[in-house]
Amino acid sequence: MKTETENVLTNTETADDLQNLVNDYLTQKQTSLMQMKRGILSKEDFLAEVRSQIAVYYYKSERQAEELLKRFEQYVFGYSRLSPLIDDESISDIRVISYDNIRVKRGGQRMDAGVAFASEKEYRQFIDYVATRNQVNISNLNAIQRFTDTESHPDFILRFTLSMPLVNTYSEPYLCIRKVPKMFPLIKELIQKEMLTQETAELLIQRFRQGSTLICGGNSSGKTTLLNALKETLPDDVAILITQQADELTTRFHPDTMFLHSLPGTAESQVSYDLRHISIAGLTMDVDFFIIGEVKGAEALYLLNAAYTGQICAATIHAPAAYKAPDKLVDYAMYESRYSRDELMRMMDCFQTLIFMEHYKVKEIYACNGWSEKEKKLEFERIV
Repeated sequence: MKTETENVLTNTETADDLQNLVNDYLTQKQTSLMQMKRGILSKEDFLAEVRSQIAVYYYKSERQAEELLKRFEQYVFGYSRLSPLIDDESISDIRVISYDNIRVKRGGQRMDAGVAFASEKEYRQFIDYVATRNQVNISNLNAIQRFTDTESHPDFILRFTLSMPLVNTYSEPYLCIRKVPKMFPLIKELIQKEMLTQETAELLIQRFRQGSTLICGGNSSGKTTLLNALKETLPDDVAILITQQADELTTRFHPDTMFLHSLPGTAESQVSYDLRHISIAGLTMDVDFFIIGEVKGAEALYLLNAAYTGQICAATIHAPAAYKAPDKLVDYAMYESRYSRDELMRMMDCFQTLIFMEHYKVKEIYACNGWSEKEKKLEFERIV
């Protein structure tokens, strides 16, 4: 008769059986996994099928089978060993450098995650699962992939960047995950978090409604967080269109907001819609306020044209200081433009407010006073 200890799988047995079961559903049972992902197969029916798979092929006691099913459910509906990091509200970013080197950013500080995969094999299987779950191809023709999971976690949108060994110096994939809160903070909450003062918030809300705004800063500086909060202050009778590469801008309350996101082409599909395409489409819609989540390329020209023709616009952009943001946007606009640099800089005077973010705080706010024909440059006045 088996003892209580023998009735429970050892850690090694659990890991091996789990890897084998996951591999079953990444290979011969992949159709079921995809049907579940697409909603064709319910979670209950999917797990019932997995239970049958375990009963037929894994020869476990009832208790062991239930334990294996529980581990499999956690793997499939979460993100395996990374799930506790994703659940942790204090963690904003996860970087998997190798199977045994996982780093996180917690409260703005980078540190070891305190977890690791058991082996390079387990990590690679996890990468294959992440790709299958998100319907992403990671063949040699698609060795760098960026994709977003908006469904699996109740609190966060997960933005993935994955690069495979084909383009990495070392033999393991790199996986970076940015966590974007679905219930993003509103202005009053940002005041409580000391991102800005009440007086600064009132100033920004007023200027945001009256003219185009450009928010700049470095990575994880709070640009998107502030833009998300500011747009929620717009009146309900303002029609908003948001175009973005990753689904980071969402809405909590505003009833008249449309969202478009880019669709990158792959080796298997020539269908591709970048921010330039969807920005052009957006300008033909009946909107009062046009927002680009993050300007990274030729879409800058269409944002600039929209603002210059009187459309109120807003966007975020990477720049090391507020006064350098117009130069950066013009650099991007020149990818697609026949205008001279001076002509594009003249057009930039329609962006009446420049905001610089650093370490999750509003550091600088500039008002644009127009183009100086004499100095051949934009004139700014620092107001905060």
